[in-house]
Amino acid sequence: MPTHYVYLLISVVAEVIGTSTLKATEEFTRFWPTALMVVCYGIAFYSMTHVMKVLPIGITYAIWSGLGIVLVSLISWIYYGQKLDMAAIAGIALIITGVLVINLFSKSSAH
Repeated sequence: MPTHYVYLLISVVAEVIGTSTLKATEEFTRFWPTALMVVCYGIAFYSMTHVMKVLPIGITYAIWSGLGIVLVSLISWIYYGQKLDMAAIAGIALIITGVLVINLFSKSSAH
């Protein structure tokens, strides 16, 4: 696996943890969840800068945000009991499809 994809994976995981922690910060009134969120976002953005050395910013952000949306939705469903109706599931499927199209067919993501 190319190094930039490792950084992208680290960035996505850190962003998902940071975003999933937002609710636990209780509007930034709880120190440890807030500190974890800030550290995770720092790791996410730092890692993403390494990805952008190879991939264009638009492609990097599309993959990062698309995977983040899907994973945060799944965590919200599992951990917080958020309900996903058919429209939400269809939207998530379209996001996954979009990320796959970018990676498999776009010349913009060629490296």
